[in-house]
Amino acid sequence: MGTAHEALQERYRLGSLLGRGGFGSVFAATRLSDGAPVAIKRVPRNRVRHWGELPDGSRAPLEIVLLAKVSTGFPGVVQLLEWFELPKHIVMVMERPERCQDLHRVIRARRFVPEEVARELFRQVLEAVWHCTSCGVLHRDIKPENIVLDLATGQAKLIDFGCGTYLQETAYTHFAGTPSYSPPEWNDFGWYHGEAATIWSLGILLHQMVCGEHPFRRGRNLSWGQLPLPQGLSQDGVEEEEVSSVLQQSWVFFPHDSL
Repeated sequence: MGTAHEALQERYRLGSLLGRGGFGSVFAATRLSDGAPVAIKRVPRNRVRHWGELPDGSRAPLEIVLLAKVSTGFPGVVQLLEWFELPKHIVMVMERPERCQDLHRVIRARRFVPEEVARELFRQVLEAVWHCTSCGVLHRDIKPENIVLDLATGQAKLIDFGCGTYLQETAYTHFAGTPSYSPPEWNDFGWYHGEAATIWSLGILLHQMVCGEHPFRRGRNLSWGQLPLPQGLSQDGVEEEEVSSVLQQSWVFFPHDSL
């Protein structure tokens, strides 16, 4: 443990706090060997509820196991560079584009994302989600805060697998993620299927991008009905929202190339 702490200090210089959530804190940092920007996520050990096994047979928190399955070589998912097990914390070192911003801040700054930009970003998110599911990983917390944009290249990256789990065909009876993105079947019946719940959250994400707000804010009920769309949305945008609505009501997960 002491060696791991020393290695962390020797390799990285910690910077400012980037964000804090229910499972840990994320800091900007610099890799001392080459000056590359990285993100360091620090999670208290007592908050790590699930552990798994890495390909080399070693035991690790499930978030790290899932990241190891999906991040290697795929640009749409944040890359895990290394991790450290300390006496009181688990520390993950991940890539960080030099100029980046999460999608939540982009939407707040612009009020909404122009349709042409939203279409490209949504395509990238779909590819990332499809990649994760093809690797047997369910993210379970898809939302603007968990999508980081490289402002230099336009590449979107899916981050934060702290709520993730292994993909299964049978229904889940435990919810992990952000409650306002939970699917109706969870609220009504206490169970959900992973792929269908993913599509529901993707529909909410698309609405947030092109309309600038969560579709179930302002007292709107969570229902299977049509959502009112703002004036000024193009016919293509309306059609994309209608496709999203159909997907949300579907119980089948479609590959990204069929959307």
